[in-house]
Amino acid sequence: MKVLKLSAQGLPQSWISLEQAVLHYAADEVRWEMGARIATFHGGHNAITGNQSIITVNSIIGTKGVPNINPFELKPGLTNSKLFTRDRNVCAYCGGHFFEEHLTREHIIPFAQNGIDSWMNVVTACRPCNHRKSSRTPEQAHMPLLYTPYVPSLWEDFILRNRRILVDQMEFLMAHVPKTSRLLS
Repeated sequence: MKVLKLSAQGLPQSWISLEQAVLHYAADEVRWEMGARIATFHGGHNAITGNQSIITVNSIIGTKGVPNINPFELKPGLTNSKLFTRDRNVCAYCGGHFFEEHLTREHIIPFAQNGIDSWMNVVTACRPCNHRKSSRTPEQAHMPLLYTPYVPSLWEDFILRNRRILVDQMEFLMAHVPKTSRLLS
């Protein structure tokens, strides 16, 4: 289970473990919290009062300090898992819906024609379509794209990074994704 760590201004910073979240709480770095309480940690007893320290962790926390991430300079890392999720496991050529193990990262402009490995030059393709297209462009192969590639926003990237997002975390992130996001359909 991960905690969504945000800047004090509400920009996503990272997915952190419960233990990392406890450190933010203990250091008094949590400015605000949202979502459900997902864990309670019991510490030692105060020598004077005898009270036990207790830290409850929420699923979304806003921390003090300046954000590490500038949303306008974000270039999310490209992985097959994130690509397949962005494209909803749908082949860009035949439109079929496949399990991840039957999909490939397909370069629209192939490496053989000086294509690059970037969000705007890759789509999800099933193995037969990828093999059929080979090292040609979609136009050369007479295989038009059924959808266009795009670079995920900061909010989409946080959704694409984590497979086990809690309901309240997903609602928070989805409220900020662009209206044109494929994740909304």
